[in-house]
Amino acid sequence: METLLKADIFFFISSIATVVLTALFSVALFYFIKAGKNLYLISEKLQNHFAESEEFVLDLKERLADNMLFRMFFPPARKRRNAKKG
Repeated sequence: METLLKADIFFFISSIATVVLTALFSVALFYFIKAGKNLYLISEKLQNHFAESEEFVLDLKERLADNMLFRMFFPPARKRRNAKKG
């Protein structure tokens, strides 16, 4: 009879521990999902800003290439010829 009582106590304690661990895991999972959503939103904003920056840099490069003063100080690079094969 005493063994049955010990088994009941063990199962009661393990059931409570399982419920507590499940609750803690659920709370942690909730915060991980929330953090993941925040990281996703941040990455989306960064991608949009990088696209805008890329357009700006390409426009600036085009405008500088057409600028006479810029070409005077920074002439276009000449293409190098490969060494003669022989």
